[in-house]
Amino acid sequence: MSPAFAVAPARPADVAGIAALVGELLDEIMRATGTAAFDFDLAATRARLADFLASGRYFAFAARDETGALAGFVALYEGCALYAGGVFGTLAELYVRPECRSRGLGRRLLAEARTLGAARGWTRLEVTTPPLPEFAATLAFYEREGFAVTGGRKLKTAL
Repeated sequence: MSPAFAVAPARPADVAGIAALVGELLDEIMRATGTAAFDFDLAATRARLADFLASGRYFAFAARDETGALAGFVALYEGCALYAGGVFGTLAELYVRPECRSRGLGRRLLAEARTLGAARGWTRLEVTTPPLPEFAATLAFYEREGFAVTGGRKLKTAL
């Protein structure tokens, strides 16, 4: 029997746990791709998350199992663009611990993101998946949840 999960907006007390989950997510991506793509610092991530949540444009939902342990989270932020027709949301991170996957938790976290976006008047949600084929299951999950591949690649440059 699957555990019952509770999903709620992240509280200040959740910052340390969510930051640790970010580390797990980044570690999983690096192991799967065989690249050291991230330089994760737990203390800096905790501080950054607390600042982001206080900004009013960055949001997170924490998922807990029946014991109260963190099982996953979704974080998203508000942006605006002419191509998007106005204000929209971007999923920054969505992570469910491996032992909690395939139990509908990712879908529940996305439902919270959609509800928040609708309440804030966002025109859409966007997400970038990690490189394929290592994350084909991630892409399939988002497609099952109504996301469509729009082309292009995510690029970055340091400032």
